[in-house]
Amino acid sequence: MSLSSHLTELKKKHEHLSMEVEQAQRSPGTDDLEIATMKKQKLKLKEEISRLTAEAV
Repeated sequence: MSLSSHLTELKKKHEHLSMEVEQAQRSPGTDDLEIATMKKQKLKLKEEISRLTAEAV
């Protein structure tokens, strides 16, 4: 897998997770721990995207 396709895939996952977090926050029955876990995953993806982008330059 090339770097650009890997970055594209990571960005798609980040966007999907972002939508899931938004939906969970609007849903009153969602556990706060679950939301926090999703936010941590989202942050890890963002950090990985930033790291790979910086390495590519």
